[in-house]
Amino acid sequence: MIGALYSIAGPEVQARLRGNLIGLIAEAFLTGVGFVLLVPFLRALLNGETERAATWLAAGTGVFVLYAGTRYRTQLAGYRAAISLARALFARLGDHIVRLPLGWFGPGRVGRLGRLTSQGVIDVMGVPAHLMRPLVSALITPATVIVFMFVFDWRLALAALVTTPVALLTYRWSGDLVQRTERRVDAAAAEAAGRVVEFAQAQAVLRAFGQGEIGFRQLDAALIEQHAAGRAQLRTAAPGLASFVLVVQLAFTVIVLFGLNLVLGGEIEVAELIALLVLSVRYVEPLIGAADLEGTLRISRNSLARMDALLATKPLPEPQGAKAIQGTEITFARVGFAYDGTPLLRDVSFTAPARAITAIVGVSGSGKTTLLRLIARFWDVDTGAVLIGGADVRDVTTADLMAHVSVVFQDVYLFDGSIADNIRVGRPGASDAEIADAARMARVDEIAARMPGGLNAGVGEAGGRLSGGERQRISIARAILKDAPIVLLDEATSALDPINEAAIQDALRALTRGKTLITVAHWLQTVRSADRILVLDEGRIVESGSHDELITAGRRYAAFWKKRARAAGWRIDGHGEGAS
Repeated sequence: MIGALYSIAGPEVQARLRGNLIGLIAEAFLTGVGFVLLVPFLRALLNGETERAATWLAAGTGVFVLYAGTRYRTQLAGYRAAISLARALFARLGDHIVRLPLGWFGPGRVGRLGRLTSQGVIDVMGVPAHLMRPLVSALITPATVIVFMFVFDWRLALAALVTTPVALLTYRWSGDLVQRTERRVDAAAAEAAGRVVEFAQAQAVLRAFGQGEIGFRQLDAALIEQHAAGRAQLRTAAPGLASFVLVVQLAFTVIVLFGLNLVLGGEIEVAELIALLVLSVRYVEPLIGAADLEGTLRISRNSLARMDALLATKPLPEPQGAKAIQGTEITFARVGFAYDGTPLLRDVSFTAPARAITAIVGVSGSGKTTLLRLIARFWDVDTGAVLIGGADVRDVTTADLMAHVSVVFQDVYLFDGSIADNIRVGRPGASDAEIADAARMARVDEIAARMPGGLNAGVGEAGGRLSGGERQRISIARAILKDAPIVLLDEATSALDPINEAAIQDALRALTRGKTLITVAHWLQTVRSADRILVLDEGRIVESGSHDELITAGRRYAAFWKKRARAAGWRIDGHGEGAS
């Protein structure tokens, strides 16, 4: 465990951990010596040797004062090491996370990542703060006691030593039982935390559609599973914990019985036996204290293992001799890509001309969004290449690629700040005037006009004070402010109200004017006005051409257009009946 902490921490934290460990070893040794000094003190006291008893008492007092000073220093050192470790973990995890492929951040992984960087860090920093002392004490203090017991009576020391391997094996078994259920407990806790946040954020939707009870049932099920996982862990770990305590108590019983046998045989005096039994109690005490330690230690070890696994996740490699992007033409050259073993794109080849609109259509799951994300290098392709301006995106630095690309996806996330703060994400150095101009072009100024504070009005956590369409307009304002020459757009207007839909279409026209646009198109006007249309089916391009060319061909696109045009033509009249 200590070695794992060293490997994940930086040099400064390693030095603190090493110093704290040395101090704890000294502290535990002094504790053992203090216990050992009770033997000659009690022996002299019970035999009426007052002066010798006073001498041993003075020696014990000196050891106690030295122990108290060491304990004070190690207590502070443990907390300082824990704080330094937390800082190092946050810094190292943060530096690594920002280098991971964007495609790595799926919903399940994001939830686990949130728990790892919160409760996981607390678990690990608890090792130097709270766990190292009892762990070191459980090892060093009994070892010190046993060594000195050999000085006083080798037979009682041997009796204590014989039981030690059994205690250690039982201790390890107890920890293994905890580890069997810890993964279930961790997964259940992550799920419950996610459901609590989801339930709080979705209150407006759930109540509006009368689904509050269903939403609560989902949360309740997650909490029930968390409770069940905790109970299962207790039931599984209890036999190991009870067995360890029983073995330790049996070890003490063996020492007592063996000592009584020596007294009855006249081989040692009663006073000496009493003193040695007091020492035996001090030998057993830290072992019993360790009974509760192994389970907590395993939980911390598992959190540390998850951090190691995260840090072992390879980021996308940065090119050594980076190439510059010379233009905005986008080319897919026989691209193949699979995610978690599932093929998503197969032998995809096309060229999207510079300063033109390329629309992608196809059924759900055909690979449309995956295609956009490969351009932004959320992942690297398995076969073939994606090129921008003739440069393979794998040969371009991340900073240069992101400077050339603006991405607007359906899932919009807003930070808990003001409208202006969220727009400024597109270009942090932008002036207030530039932010106001981007807001106007995206028609965000209309949203700001209805809110106290205007562009300085808060949007709430994850943009909770705004509708989906309003959040989308702010995300487009970000992209307008960034002003990248390539725009990747996963158009999402089908579920919006007419006002937001019209506003977003105006914003998109402002965003894409004069840019190279590749869009997953849902809006009929976007599809029809595209310079080139790609039809995807099961990860392959099955048709490509202009709108008129594909309609004339009369194949899949023509059927798609006819179906979408018919659906768009339906309206609800005043009597609630459909009319075309």
